[in-house]
This record gives sequence, structure tokens and C-alpha cells, in this order.
Amino acid sequence: MKDLKRDSIDYGKSKIEPLFHSIFFPTLLSMVFASLFTVADGIFVGQGVGSDALAAINIVAPLFLMTTGIALMFGVGVSVVASIHLSHGNNKAANINVTQAFEVDSLLMTVFAIIIYCWRIPFLRLLGCSDALLPLAQQYLLPILPGCVFIIIQTIGTFVIRLDGSPKFAASLEIFPGLLNIFLDWLFVFPMQMGIAGSAIASTLSCAIASLMVGWYMFYHTQTVRLRRIKLSRTSFYLTARNIGYMARSGFSSMLGELAMSMMLLTGNYVFISNLGEDGVAAFSVACYLYPIVFMVNNSVAQSAQPIISFNYGAGNSKRVRQAFMLSLRTALICGILALAVLTLGAKPLIGLFLYAGTKPYEIATAGLPLFATSAIFFALNVAIIGYYQAIEQNARATVYMLLRGLFFLIPSFVLMPMLISPQGMWLAVPASECLTLAVILLTKKKTNL
Repeated sequence: MKDLKRDSIDYGKSKIEPLFHSIFFPTLLSMVFASLFTVADGIFVGQGVGSDALAAINIVAPLFLMTTGIALMFGVGVSVVASIHLSHGNNKAANINVTQAFEVDSLLMTVFAIIIYCWRIPFLRLLGCSDALLPLAQQYLLPILPGCVFIIIQTIGTFVIRLDGSPKFAASLEIFPGLLNIFLDWLFVFPMQMGIAGSAIASTLSCAIASLMVGWYMFYHTQTVRLRRIKLSRTSFYLTARNIGYMARSGFSSMLGELAMSMMLLTGNYVFISNLGEDGVAAFSVACYLYPIVFMVNNSVAQSAQPIISFNYGAGNSKRVRQAFMLSLRTALICGILALAVLTLGAKPLIGLFLYAGTKPYEIATAGLPLFATSAIFFALNVAIIGYYQAIEQNARATVYMLLRGLFFLIPSFVLMPMLISPQGMWLAVPASECLTLAVILLTKKKTNL
């Protein structure tokens, strides 16, 4: 238990490459499992319920991504801020920041979930849900709402525990619940025949277990970062609001990364259902299930480099900062190339996990997924560079780049690309957005310390 609980990590003195790898591989493993349990939902639902159920989950999916985005905003934010406090020896301030992140974010998500429950039909309509998919979408939405609160605790806990020097235990927060989710998915969808609602219940229960693991660690096994009692006074509320605002600014671009995926889903659903109907959304959902794996792999690169960069940035060691960034950039490029190869060469068997061969959604997805996969390399580099700017507190620049790839380039690409080349343009919208963003980053790099 001692080895699982804590690893020997010195962000300021250990050699950069072994230090990065000691964080990266557990983080990568946890991220892959986090995305695999989402993929398991799609596989079991696609095979056990049908393509309409896949389309319904794809309609609700932006909620899941928005929740993860909020959690990442506070997780990255508190990790950056607390890392800098720890580099200055101010453990008390770091502990206060951690406590505030857990409490405020959980409260906000609880309120958000209650509002969505009360106005669930208008909410689903806003997400582009058709009359045919509305009953299935409701069946999935209601059981997943409590899970949104647990996702907040799980995600922030992962960042805090990794910062505390326990990347292996942080990885277990994704691995064990991920395995549990896969088993519960199979149990609820096939033997118990609970349909799409069973998949949502499986996800919520798995996230609840992860939250309990976070609580167990934070109360009984922390080394440096600990929870503190927050005073209920006017001054305390003011300081909490100030600190939360600072953390939110530090992690805002990470939230935009998830919101970019939400925007991809939302805009893509509208475009595909308008041009190809429910079959088009079902086909697009396969790409949306696989894309988070690419996101998680590359996000693990940025998250692994972040505490190293932030700590040494706070300590004024620019040489170690640059070494860590260049290593993360090389790793991201390798991951992007591998993702492109897997999604292109393995398109048919991957699609066959979700959809039956010979069906119309299968044919649409087979033609489109290799085109969609061309975004992988551009995306990998974008995430690594934006993560670097977050780590050194250049939040405005990181936010601008996230807005470019997730909004200002993405929506016009979805609108214009199908006009230029149809139907391939629908699948090429995301690659176009990522490519344009990388071009802007490279064109402006001379004006930064990149």
C-alpha cells in the first residue's frame, strides 16, 4: 500500500525525462481507462440497444463534456496555483486553494444538475434532439445527472493527488472505476436488459466509487496537500471568491478544450442530422466515441508536464521549464502520429465495435472516419502548446487558442466545408479547425517565449 500511495518525486531537482515519464505513464494509463469506459458505453449500447440509442447518447454527450470541462478548469487551475505556492514553501495557501476547489465546484455542479432536471425537455431540444430520439435521450439523461457531481470530485482529486506525489494512486482513480463501469455496462445492458438507462446508471455508480476513493485519500493518506476547514465569515467568502476566480482563469482554457469537444458534438449533430438524418448522427457518434481517446492521450501529455513546468516556473528555473515543454511536444507528436495510423488503418474493425456491418450508419462512418482522423496530429500539438501556456500562467494566450479551435474556426468549418465538398466536408471540419489553429500558433510564436 505504501508504494501505491506515494512515489518519490522532486519537481525541482529530479532529471526532467525520468520525472516526466514517472508521471506520464500512470497518467496515460488512467486517461486511457477514462476514455475506454466511455467507449464501453458506446459498444454495449450499440450492440445491445441499437444505433438510435447511440445517436441519443451523442445528443446528451455535450453535457458530460461540459461537466468534465468545469472539473478540468478547477483541477488544472488549482494544480497550477498550488504548485506555485508549494514551490515558494507556502503549503497553507496551497491547502486552502485545494479545499476551495473541491467545495465550490461540487456545489456549482449540484445546482447545475438540479436546473437541468427541472428543464430537461427544453435542454435536450437545445442540444438538437429530434422527436424520434427524445424518449431515449431522457432515459439516458436522468440517471447520468448525479454522476456529473461525482465526476467533479473525481477529476479535481486526480490533479490534487498527482500534485501530492502519488501519480499511481491518481491513475487508479480512473483504472478501477473504468473496469467497474465496463462490467456494469455489460451487466445492466445485456443480462438485466435495462437498455440505455442501464448504461447511464453504470457510469454514475463508477464515478461515485472514484469519488469515495478521493475522499479516502484526502482524509487519511495525504502527504503535503491537505483539506482545511473554511471559515464562514465575510472575509473568508471574499477570499474564496478571489481564489476561485484566479483558479478559474488559470484553468479556463482547459475547460474550453472540453467545451470545444461539446461544440464539435453539438454543431456536428446539427449538421449530420440535417444532411443525413438519424443515421448520420449514429455514424458521427462513432467518431465522437473514439475522439475522446485521442483527447485523453494528448491531455495526459499536457497534464504530466504541467506540474513540472509550473513548479519550476514558480522557482524561476527557465531551463527546466523549456526542457519539460520540448519533451511534452515530442511526446505529443508521437501520440498524434500513432492516433492517425490507428484510426485510419483500423477504421472498419473499430466502427464494427459500435455498428453492424452493412447498415447505413456503418457505411457512412466507414467513409468518414479516416477523413476525421487527419485532425489527430494537429490536435496533439495544439493541446501540448496550450498546456504549456497554462502552466506558465499565460492564460489569455491559452484561452485565445482554445477559442480559435473550439469556436471561431470550428463552427465556420462545419458550415463551409460541406458546401465546398459534400459529404466529405462534414468529416473534414474538425481537421480544418485544428490545422488553422496550429497555423496561428506557429505564426505568432516569435512574439512569445515558445
